[in-house]
Amino acid sequence: MRIGIIGGTGVCDAVSLTDARDVTVKTPYGDALMKQGKIAGVEVLLVPRHGEGHTIPPHRVNYRANIWALWWMGAERVMGTAASGSLNSAMLPGDLVAVDQFIDFTKCRPATFFEGSKAGVVHTDMTDPYCAEVRKALIDSSESLGLRVHRSGCYVCTDGPRFETRAEIRAFSVLGGDLVGMTNVPEVVLAREAGMCYGLLGIVTNFAAGIARRELSHEEVVQVMAETSGRVAEVLCRAAGRLVAAAGCGCRRNWSRLAELRGVGAGK
Repeated sequence: MRIGIIGGTGVCDAVSLTDARDVTVKTPYGDALMKQGKIAGVEVLLVPRHGEGHTIPPHRVNYRANIWALWWMGAERVMGTAASGSLNSAMLPGDLVAVDQFIDFTKCRPATFFEGSKAGVVHTDMTDPYCAEVRKALIDSSESLGLRVHRSGCYVCTDGPRFETRAEIRAFSVLGGDLVGMTNVPEVVLAREAGMCYGLLGIVTNFAAGIARRELSHEEVVQVMAETSGRVAEVLCRAAGRLVAAAGCGCRRNWSRLAELRGVGAGK
């Protein structure tokens, strides 16, 4: 089994792979770059979501290419990370959150593989968008390291790259949001369409606008991620080892449907 890791700010550099090599996967949506290697004998595909050197802003990430490439390369289980602002006073900077729900406020991103092609019209169930088994592996691995991890949380996704206004944060809080970020949608949706087991580890980097007592800055996010990325990488490494057993969940329902599109311009 191959495990996929999609790293956000600072995380990919902290994940150490043995026998690592760079891989470029050609997809119908463009090329996707990743590293292929091993963690304690487990084969891992590591995707830097923002590209090498963090040069791709969240609204321009090629989410479809990244997920298709992982699917094409045989990743059955995928762990994502996301630097996030907190809307919840119990979720402090430096905390980890095993996200279990999302609210989508993105407006300008291609959000599906199924666009009326030969696979037909596909409506994917998103009642529980994150794989329970991947979430458990992330929680157990975090707790085994003595890290502060919240077992659930609702992630609100915005387009970015700007930060949110005070009014938006108040609205998100009323709707039940715990975290706010710019990257997890449509990534989680596409992973579910591809029949992958997908889990997200949110890393709280700051309190959101209006909750924080100062203006927000990207430098603040980078600083907190630099302080926590090593611990997050260790969580991912431990979780990868816990995920090599056969999946007992129902996440793979759409695997065969996406396979009908496999010949449409895709290849290694």
